Amino acid sequence: MANNRLSMRKITEALRLHFEHNRTNREIAQAIGTSPTTVGQYLRRAREAGIAYPLPEGLDDTAIESRLFPPVVSADVVRFEPDWTWVHREMRRKSVALDLLWQEYKAEHPDGYRYSWFCERYLRIPRKLDTHSTANWTVGA
Repeated sequence: MANNRLSMRKITEALRLHFEHNRTNREIAQAIGTSPTTVGQYLRRAREAGIAYPLPEGLDDTAIESRLFPPVVSADVVRFEPDWTWVHREMRRKSVALDLLWQEYKAEHPDGYRYSWFCERYLRIPRKLDTHSTANWTVGA
């Protein structure tokens, strides 16, 4: 069944095989009975949560699970809107990429929008900012 979480025993075993024995995702998947993609997703979650093996002292299964699966941010949360005039002005400068501007935005607003939304929104916004020369606009590399 899709989207069923692995047991904490299997997650812990995956972490142990990865960190202590340097096994590949495929080898770990075979050992715990899941797919290599699933192993990769759990290892990515562990890396993002700062969890390694051996597990930190005093960290029980509930604490590990809450770190691996933080609560989902509600869609009705209001996020800080980027200053599109500033973004537009900066994009006109040489060697400025949209990714760089997004990183600066995220540094100031950690709970801000993700890169894909930022790019998608940027492609729509400029027409409102500058109706004269939209043909020269490029999205950063």
